[in-house]
Amino acid sequence: MVLAVEWREAGTPCLRLIDQRRLPAEETYLDIRTVSALVEAIQTLAVRGAPALGATGALGVVVAMRQGHDEGWDEARLRAEIARIRDARPTAVNLAWGVDQVTPAIPAGVAEVLRLATQLVADDEAANRQLSRHGADWILARIGKEKVRVVTHCNTGALATTAWGTAYGIIHELHDRGALEIVYADETRPLLQGARLTSWELTQDGIPHVVESDGAAASTILRGLVDVAIIGADRITANGDTANKVGSVALALACHRAGIPFVVAAPSSTVDLDTATGEEIVIEERSGDEVLVVAGHRTAPESARGFNPAFDVTPHDIVDAIVTERGVVEPSANPSPRLLEAIAG
Repeated sequence: MVLAVEWREAGTPCLRLIDQRRLPAEETYLDIRTVSALVEAIQTLAVRGAPALGATGALGVVVAMRQGHDEGWDEARLRAEIARIRDARPTAVNLAWGVDQVTPAIPAGVAEVLRLATQLVADDEAANRQLSRHGADWILARIGKEKVRVVTHCNTGALATTAWGTAYGIIHELHDRGALEIVYADETRPLLQGARLTSWELTQDGIPHVVESDGAAASTILRGLVDVAIIGADRITANGDTANKVGSVALALACHRAGIPFVVAAPSSTVDLDTATGEEIVIEERSGDEVLVVAGHRTAPESARGFNPAFDVTPHDIVDAIVTERGVVEPSANPSPRLLEAIAG
């Protein structure tokens, strides 16, 4: 199982990230020793996925402290550089959460911050495996079939976490139980995280799958080709509204029409009880060139402008289940302004 995020002590200590921009063609790694390099890696999606960003945020504080020591930063400069990491991607709550988990330990020194960050990484894998068991149990009980067919969107495996995965973890758990027939993996435009990353992980794990265009997903659901949709989340609000990779809400709408479950899987750290509803979530807008240019070739007229929201928000009333390591809640069946309190971090 690949490690997307890890701290390396050998040689000059660094935060090592697998460069997800280069997968599946190349498996290369970035050794991060400066805040600027880390912010660039986050914003260019060399590292992405809510849980992986949480771990990156925590370990990024270590990077900042070590750089600050070497360059003689004062307290104000250190705090400003840490804030740059925290704010690098505004929609994904886990990034800020990871930073906030270790920041109070800064006065105790870099060794203590590293200890807390390393523990956070270990806890994330344990949470992923537990939520995968919860999710698989719920899906099999709800669907009542020996083998299920799944559609998923974007990438939620080990590449998006510290290990194992969230929505992908549930898929992996179903596969390990012999209860998975096939996975339909959406390509996930414009950066193709599904085609490049999810398909790569499914291939590595020997899980049967096909890659489909995003535009085919709703039809796949309405034609009865799948039994359940399972996606991850970058932020879940107190009432169960869910922000995830753009295109996710289309799956939810199709599932609602088809009468099949739409399941969201994320660690409890993705639940943001301070945000009441999805209307309060800031949606990151990325460069229009990501939409207009493919593999270095422009596909639209020179005068065309791109519109490139990175995320969308699925309303809680069409979300059948939200799964964390603490259990499962059913937003569409039990609407509540504080629904997520029982399974929040």
